[in-house]
Amino acid sequence: MITEPMFYAAAVPAVFLMGLSKSGFGAGFGALAVPLMALTIPVPQAAAVMLPLLCLADFSGLAALARHADWRLLRFLIPAGLLGSLIGWASFGMLPVKVVAGIVGAVTLLFVALRLFFPPKADVATPHRGLGWLLGTASGYTSFIAHAGAPPISFYVLPLKLEPLRFSGTMAVFFTIVNLSKWIPYWQLGLIDLGNLGTSLALGPVVLAGVWTGVRLASRVKPTLFYRLVMGGMVVSGGKLLWDALK
Repeated sequence: MITEPMFYAAAVPAVFLMGLSKSGFGAGFGALAVPLMALTIPVPQAAAVMLPLLCLADFSGLAALARHADWRLLRFLIPAGLLGSLIGWASFGMLPVKVVAGIVGAVTLLFVALRLFFPPKADVATPHRGLGWLLGTASGYTSFIAHAGAPPISFYVLPLKLEPLRFSGTMAVFFTIVNLSKWIPYWQLGLIDLGNLGTSLALGPVVLAGVWTGVRLASRVKPTLFYRLVMGGMVVSGGKLLWDALK
């Protein structure tokens, strides 16, 4: 189990943000979790510690949301997401840790730029299914390497104008299946061990606190300022990872 105080100084807010994003408050905030945690430990280990926490957050809301999911859409998106996860497995196994960290940093900064200059909107034309396959694959890939799959899939699903509960249910099922698909690859890569699992167990209450807090904030607080702070955090953490990879 990781015992360094600096790790928990980064991990506690990272895991809390991920819990907030899983609650429906500030969707996309979870993209900051791995880059923030990776400021103190290698990216692969950060992803391994985060995986059980993601599954815990997924299952905490799945029972309530699964019945609202758009299963026709999921039958189209899930194979694309699993393909992206497979590509992520291959790149994780072939690339050095420093290169993977650089990819995570670059993807983080790309998502920030897209959010700032091309924010997803629900009032645009229905996107082509080919774009859905591409973004679903990208979502699976970024989910595997950094648990940051929400931004790309949102660019496809939001313009479909799903009702809020149907949108939340569809995303909950999609990411539950994608996250479950990571366990065997992570184990094969040597990332699932007792030390990382023990660290995840210690952080479990934090992710549940994030979910609990997000559910209550969703109807009371406008997340504009919080969103800006998180975006700033993504710039700092993504830039730091990319800079370290390029040195």
